[in-house]
Parts: sequence; structure tokens; C-alpha cells
Amino acid sequence: MKKVELLSPAGDLERLKYAILYGADAVYVGGTVLGLRANAINFTIDDLKEGTKFVHDHGKKIYVTVNIVLHDKELKIVEDYLKELDKIGVDAIIVSDPTIVDIALNKTNLEVHLSTQQSTINYEAIKYWENKGVKRVVLGRETSKEEIEEIRKNVDIDIECFIHGAMCAGYSGRCVLSNYLTNRDANRGGCSQICRWDFDLLDEFGNKIEAEKPFTFSSKDLSMLKYIGDMIDLGITSFKIEGRMRSIYYLATVISVYRKAIDDYLNGNYEYNKELENTLNRVANRDSIPQFFDSNYGANTSYYNGRVELSNQDFLGVVIDYKDGYATVEERNYFEKGYNVEFFGPNIDTFSMKIDKIIDEDGNDIDIVRHPGEIVKIKTDRKLSPNDIMRIKIS
Repeated sequence: MKKVELLSPAGDLERLKYAILYGADAVYVGGTVLGLRANAINFTIDDLKEGTKFVHDHGKKIYVTVNIVLHDKELKIVEDYLKELDKIGVDAIIVSDPTIVDIALNKTNLEVHLSTQQSTINYEAIKYWENKGVKRVVLGRETSKEEIEEIRKNVDIDIECFIHGAMCAGYSGRCVLSNYLTNRDANRGGCSQICRWDFDLLDEFGNKIEAEKPFTFSSKDLSMLKYIGDMIDLGITSFKIEGRMRSIYYLATVISVYRKAIDDYLNGNYEYNKELENTLNRVANRDSIPQFFDSNYGANTSYYNGRVELSNQDFLGVVIDYKDGYATVEERNYFEKGYNVEFFGPNIDTFSMKIDKIIDEDGNDIDIVRHPGEIVKIKTDRKLSPNDIMRIKIS
């Protein structure tokens, strides 16, 4: 069976390195211009050079998002920027604006992937872009299993589909509510997520309807773990995780889970595991469902009457060294002696233990670690490596 690509977001160099180390086959990143994440840290040209070298040194790929909807003023910088990306040696760019597609194909050697922002959900549209020279199409997240099957019967181009992360109340992200209400352009990286706001719900006469909770119309998140085998069988080339602004803990956890699921299926021994789904749910604060894939377009796909989003405190620390039975850990959330914790990483089997001994940087025994970034040593007989992660034990 053909190997499929697990594609991870990366909002900065640290996230890029964690994504690659934890099992991503490729990463997609945004530069400081012409991408669609205005609030992300994003990559300078020097960052892109360093990131590309790191990715290629690990035998993986890097794609750069250039998926902004252009205004005239950006036309002056597009060609030079694309030529710089070409010179750096990135593996592809992700594009939505036809002007950028043409410039990339005619003025550079860059491989072009068509962004989900183009809302491509039928095979005739895909044929059009393939004839233009596009090598891969990222399908709109509204595409169902039956539609993907029909597309696969009619085209042989690489197909990329989202498997996990946030959805959008607009069609493939084409929403103007943010522009209208906050003057922040959703199609230029500035979405203020209006769909997640609380609204007054009015009846046909304009009278406010009193309800137990505020009204929203935000989509629930996407999780395709249950259907990973179906997606592989459909012949999808690349499985894409959403979230360039997500934490290293989120990326490490989600990538690890899908890496295991994909590899197990390709090796012939995958069975949907509810525990893996629970692990995914623990790193998010919104409900996750298959959304459009199974054609279940009911009220269950969105939030209509509010929700509670709790801050996740499971991420306790990152291992930075291991020596003589002690793991040196950089703290990320409060923990103390007696905590039942888990360690997981790219080269270890996940294991749990109870914290019995903690030593601070001055060599003193302590009971509580409460300062972000604090460096401590934790006694453990299991060998650990830098970049392994400690979290609350997930029961």
C-alpha cells in the first residue's frame, strides 16, 4: 500500500522541530508576508533557511503558505518573494490566488499546491488546476467521503485532506463577518473568529429570544481518527493537521497519535482505539467530530447555545537532559510530589510513574514546582531524552 504523508503545521522553528521529531513527514509554515496567519510568529527568511535545512536533514519536506488573497499593492513583492523561496529550496508553496499560481509556475521552479482557500470539491475543478501545472490540491473541508471517491476515480493528481483541527463557519474559510464587524480580514490572516462570539437571538419580529445560554454558530473541531483507514483506502496523498498557532504539546500529542494510527493501518494491525481518541480530546478544549466526511450534517456539527472552554493544564514539562537516574525538566505547568504523570516522546514507549523526588537547581529537595520555566530534576529509572514530554497521567 502506498505510503501517505502526515503533514503538520509549524508556527515557528521550535514547533517545526517538534513536529519533525514526533513523526510528521512534512511541515507547512508561513513567512512574514503573504500567508494567512497574521497573529502567528511566522518565519523570517533566515528562519526559513534554518527550518528547511533541519527538515531536509531529517529526510522530510517543508511547504510554505503563500495563500493570501492579493491586493494590488502586494503584486510588487510577490515575484521576488517566490524567487527567494525557490532559492532556499522549499519543497512547495501552498497558494490560493491564481495570480500567485501563474507567477510561481512561470517565473520559478517551485512546486505549487492549491490551498483549501480555493474551495475545490469537484474533479472538473481539479482537472483545471492540474492542467495549469498545480501538483497537489488541498480539498475543501466540506468534501464528503463519496465526493472524494468520485474525485479519485477521475483524477490522478495528489490530493491533500485535513484530518484534525479547527473548522470554519464560512465555506473553506471564505468569511467576511470578521471584516464587517472588526475590520480584520479573514482572507488575509486576521480572522477574529466572529462565529465563536455570543449573539442575541431574535425572533421574526426582532424580539430577543431568552435562552439558557448565549447563541453562537461556531463549528466543532475536526477529528478523523475513526476514519483513518477509510481515508488511506481512498488514496489520499497527504493528511493535514490544522493549527500553526498550537503549542508544542498539542502538536507532539496529535502527531504521535496519528503517526501510530497511520503506521498501524499500513502494517495491517490498526483497530480504532478509543483511548487514542481520548488522548486527542485531552489536548483540545472543543468537541471534535468527523464533520462532513460521513455526511452527518446535523445539529451535532456546531455549537448553537454556548460552550465552556477550559484551559488545558496537562502539559507539565519538557525533558532537557537525563543523567544518573534523574530527568532534568523545564516546567510548563504546576506539579508537585505525588503526581501521577506520563512521559512520551518520539523514541520511547509512553510510560507512567508517580513523582517521588524533585530537586531544584540548587540541589535542594522540593515538593512543589510552580514557576513557569523552572528547571528541576525528577527521579526516574526509565531513560529519557531531550524533547520528551511530561504530562498528567491520562487515565
